[in-house]
Amino acid sequence: MVSVNYVFIGDDFTGASDTLATLARAGRRVRLFLAPPDPGAIAKENLDAIGFATEFRALAPDAIAAGLDALAPVLKVLSPRILHYKVCSTFDSSPDIGSIGRAVSVLEHHLAPALVAVVGGQPSLGRYCAFGNLFARGPHGQVHRIDRHPVMRNHPVTPMTEADLRHHLAKQGLEDLRLIALPVIKAAPTALAAHLEDLMRAGERHILFDACSQAHLATIGSALVHFGNDGRPLLVIGASSVAEALTAGEAPRVAQSSTSRKKGKDGPCLVIAGSRSEITAAQVRAALGFKRMPIRPMDLSHETIRQRFIAHCVEALAAGDNVLAHLVPDEDYGLNGADLARKLANLAAAILDRQAVRALGIAGGDTSSILVRRLGFSSLAFENQLDDGVAICTARSADPQRDGTRLMLKGGQVGSETVFDRFMTTT
Repeated sequence: MVSVNYVFIGDDFTGASDTLATLARAGRRVRLFLAPPDPGAIAKENLDAIGFATEFRALAPDAIAAGLDALAPVLKVLSPRILHYKVCSTFDSSPDIGSIGRAVSVLEHHLAPALVAVVGGQPSLGRYCAFGNLFARGPHGQVHRIDRHPVMRNHPVTPMTEADLRHHLAKQGLEDLRLIALPVIKAAPTALAAHLEDLMRAGERHILFDACSQAHLATIGSALVHFGNDGRPLLVIGASSVAEALTAGEAPRVAQSSTSRKKGKDGPCLVIAGSRSEITAAQVRAALGFKRMPIRPMDLSHETIRQRFIAHCVEALAAGDNVLAHLVPDEDYGLNGADLARKLANLAAAILDRQAVRALGIAGGDTSSILVRRLGFSSLAFENQLDDGVAICTARSADPQRDGTRLMLKGGQVGSETVFDRFMTTT
């Protein structure tokens, strides 16, 4: 029988890689899979935790349900004590796109969890949940309520118009969330665990936790370890703060980059920026070690112009230049988010089919998940931490030319301004 204590499902690729990094730094033997592997293969890996990277954040509810229906048999075989549905730390989602509520409903149907818990903040990334309301640090360091955040209130796909996570998730079908607010979180872990048990005896099964500090996460994690031991999993929804909470009592390990990684490949770096957020735009402007190549709408829609753009990128890479190909924030590409990500992924794959690189960076969750699959990678292992919320991973592939490729997977809202240049020098 195969059994893995901790399983996480990332609703986009960059977020899944961040949870991979969080668990690896806590000493867990962990690997992130792009498709459900054979359980026997998992047993040979001798893993403490495994993750599944999905594109659910960009999908309609029925597509999310179909994906989880297909994954459910593997989850049942793995029989995890903790099942973490990993979402973005800003919880941007809607009833129509990336529905967290629909995902939880399907997982409840298949696995009958003992408890459904939502962890509302990730303080390590400047995300805070206070009295049920979500706050996030903005591009210039100021903290905003999420519905007044200069980026998230104007998100092109899932703008955040509601800060109270109870109301936000109820619109998606995750109803009756019972809030455990800061005054209770600040109590001793044993008191919080007792409070949870009282709520469960009263029939409460959906819980939302405030979290504004790492100490709050440690308290939440200490309380949650008492659950999920009766054969029914503990289903926890949230960002990588869930992994931070549940591993808070473990000593962090030294990143494996200095001793166990193979010698890096030669060649230039390619970065594909599919995010048009203000944060990513600032990172593009600050990338001094790259030849920047803005992608205009015609580069994606007109085949002759597209081939010319690909050729320019290949020529630059072949000459030894590092290339940063990026979308332009104020351009109208005339495509929805998923179609734009697919076209961008196909463009990047065409470049990589013609020119090998030593390292590949991808900014944007949708672009990351589609492109990494398009390139035929099967799984990822954590190598080292580049920035808050930004990991460098090593990819596994049946193609010897791509096996061992170093990847930086970065969400649109994370990373310092110099993250691309530091990626170039680190790899």
